[in-house]
Amino acid sequence: MAEITSMQATHKWASVEDLEKARYDDIGASLKELYSFDGIDECIIIQTCNRIETYIVSSDNGKHVLEEYVRYKGVPANLVRYYNNEQSLRHLFRLASGLESMVIGEDQILGQIKDAFDIARSLGITGNILNTTFGKAINVGKRSRTETDINRGSVSIGSAAVDLAEQILGTLDGKTIMVIGAGEMGALVAKALSQRKIRAIIISSRTHEHALELAKELDGKAVYFEDIMDYIPQSDVVISATAAPHIVIDRKMIEEAMDKQNNRKLLLIDIANPRDIETSVAEIPGVELHNIDSLKKIRDANIEKRKVEALKVEEIIEEELELLERQYKRKRADGVISSLYAQVENIRVQERKRAINRLRAIGGVDEYQLEVIDDLTKSLVNKILAHPTKTLRDGSEDGDDDFLRSIMKLFKIDGGD
Repeated sequence: MAEITSMQATHKWASVEDLEKARYDDIGASLKELYSFDGIDECIIIQTCNRIETYIVSSDNGKHVLEEYVRYKGVPANLVRYYNNEQSLRHLFRLASGLESMVIGEDQILGQIKDAFDIARSLGITGNILNTTFGKAINVGKRSRTETDINRGSVSIGSAAVDLAEQILGTLDGKTIMVIGAGEMGALVAKALSQRKIRAIIISSRTHEHALELAKELDGKAVYFEDIMDYIPQSDVVISATAAPHIVIDRKMIEEAMDKQNNRKLLLIDIANPRDIETSVAEIPGVELHNIDSLKKIRDANIEKRKVEALKVEEIIEEELELLERQYKRKRADGVISSLYAQVENIRVQERKRAINRLRAIGGVDEYQLEVIDDLTKSLVNKILAHPTKTLRDGSEDGDDDFLRSIMKLFKIDGGD
């Protein structure tokens, strides 16, 4: 029977550099390519700055199919871990609830899962299994945040970067902070900064209109991306969070900026993936560079604060997993039952037709008699199949897949061995 298999590369065991090796350049094109592989019936890709996760539905050996795909893509095998159906479901529910995030309880991941689901659905490469699973996961994420305080006062990756800057510098009071990138992550950084007593927020983006909107909202200053070299020397901290597929700030730019710094130090925090800032800038005197890996200290402190709420979320997840398993079992049984009824109905219609023809041959049949024959044959079918139907549903609820397979084989229902 078709089941979910997934492969993961996440911040828990992979560095920023490692994750860059596993990233998909174009999600839409990658989904189409993945879907074209033999043995894949449905697929979804979740890709964020901290993880690359691929979910497939396959009637074959799903792990083998994904291993073949990883070899085809040239991704280092040691970066990827594979989860079976049960592991994939539990992980996805934990992910949607914020338990797998670097910053426990953050809300951003739920929107990212929704976006990944929408992209795959728009391409027509999801079906009943992933539609049901991801729909349930999104509901679990909402329920976890409604029924517990897992996200109460939670921080995002963006605000964690601001916390990191504050830890390193001691205070952000009176500092000038530059944010490069005005997308979702950049907006989270800027909003976290707006709650500090900083001297100035400078916002730059390749799409200047986005920088203007964000700067207006937060009483900051928007500058053209082409002019960032005029403002980096004025900044105490630069936090970069663009979606660019290439380096945005290279060593030469920072060397030039430091020549104008008049012995001031510069803190750079790169929370983009792929990275925005060339790593060798850390070798420049007076420059301190941090990336997503540096946020793990913030994550550990966050985990400690949320232990009690995380336990409550775990209970919700286990409850929802049980409900989903029952739903899957009912659907499997209902599919077999539907096919069984279709077969018997086909026989009923054929035998009814044969009986009517024989009766017509000896004197004809009126409308009332036709109705009686129809009611009789339908009643026989329903009464004969009533007990087997109940037994099938009970067997399915008990997880008796062997019984379902035996019925499918006995009645030659598609999907039987």
